[in-house]
Formats: sequence, C-alpha cells, structure tokens
Amino acid sequence: MNIVLLGPPGAGKGTQAERLSARYGWPQVATGDILRAALAQGTELGLEAKKYMDAGELVPDEVVEGIAAERLEREDARGGFILDGFPRNTHQAEALDRYLSGKGRSIDLVLNAAVEPEILVRRLAGRRACRGCGVNYHVDFNPPSEEGRCGQCGGELYQRDDDNEETVRNRLDVYLEQTEPLIEYYRQGGRLVSIDGSKSPDEVFEAITGAVEKVPVRE
Repeated sequence: MNIVLLGPPGAGKGTQAERLSARYGWPQVATGDILRAALAQGTELGLEAKKYMDAGELVPDEVVEGIAAERLEREDARGGFILDGFPRNTHQAEALDRYLSGKGRSIDLVLNAAVEPEILVRRLAGRRACRGCGVNYHVDFNPPSEEGRCGQCGGELYQRDDDNEETVRNRLDVYLEQTEPLIEYYRQGGRLVSIDGSKSPDEVFEAITGAVEKVPVRE
C-alpha cells in the first residue's frame, strides 16, 4: 500500500510512520532522510540540492521531486511505502501522482494528523535535550528528576533554537500556508482520512491502522 502521512510539526508523523513500517513492512520514506542520503551518495540531484542548501535557500520542488522518485524506484518500495514529509505542497503532490501513474501505481491513502496549534506549541516548546548524551525530555510530559539536569548523565538540558515558541508558531504558519491546499487536493481525490493527532500515540496508531485496514486490497 502507498501511503502519505500529513501533519504539522509536532503531530508525531515520524513516530507513527515508524510504527506503521514495523507493523506492515512498508519502508518509511522521510524527506530529510532521502535528502541526506542523496547528499552523502553524491548523486546528480543530491549535488544540485547541495548548491541550494549551502546558499541557505530552499531546495526547489523539482529537485526534491526527483530525489523522492529515485528513492521510490528502490526494490524495497515496490510493494508499498509510507511518505513522511513529502509532498509538502500541491506542486509536489501533482508531480508524485504523475510519476506513480507512469509506473501504473497511485497513492492509496492519505492520513492527516490534525492537531490544534496551541497543543502543538505546548508539545514543541516544552522539549529539552541533554547537551551531554542527547537524551530528550519534556517539561510537562517527561520532566527530568532535577530541573535543568539530565537524569542519565547529569548534563545540562537546553531548548533547541527551532523549539522556542516564536519559531514554533512561525513553522506552523508556514505549514498551514503550504499544506492547507494540499489537504484539499487529496480530499477532492477521495483519498484523505483525518485522524485526531492530539490523542495518545497508541490511540493515534489504532486510528491509523483502522483506516489502513479499510482500504481495499489490490488484486
């Protein structure tokens, strides 16, 4: 089955993609991972992406689309895949549909993890990481035993730059601007299922697998 996972920063897409992959065996295809792999391998598109990244610019849609297509050509994705972080806009979604159609394939299901912005701000702005060992905490959901100190190594806990409240709100604004039209694109195509992403990870996963099981099996 070919699945797209949508959801704003902090919605837990990566966690759910990993669980789906473990349950069904379809590879998780995350945008960040495939970009890093293309850079490491020095592919033609990877080198093209590097030029923009080194200049601090966004990688153009066409380059990201090409790198995604290269990843979906691999043998492990032939029986299905879980796209996490791609497509990000309707241009990329249309390109993905054209690519898959040319291969006699299509997106079977689009799962949208919907979460209220204030919940996302609380989730992201409350994250802390240890400078020493990298262990992650959360001031509300997983606080350290000693404030500001890692319970594993005693290292200092800090907030990543992109987790401060102002940056989080800006990220959410960008996401909504780019992705609302994408959600509508898939809704019109009859492929969209919205999931309440504010629930616990187990409850979200149960809702996701329920949606997956309802998709008719291809002959």
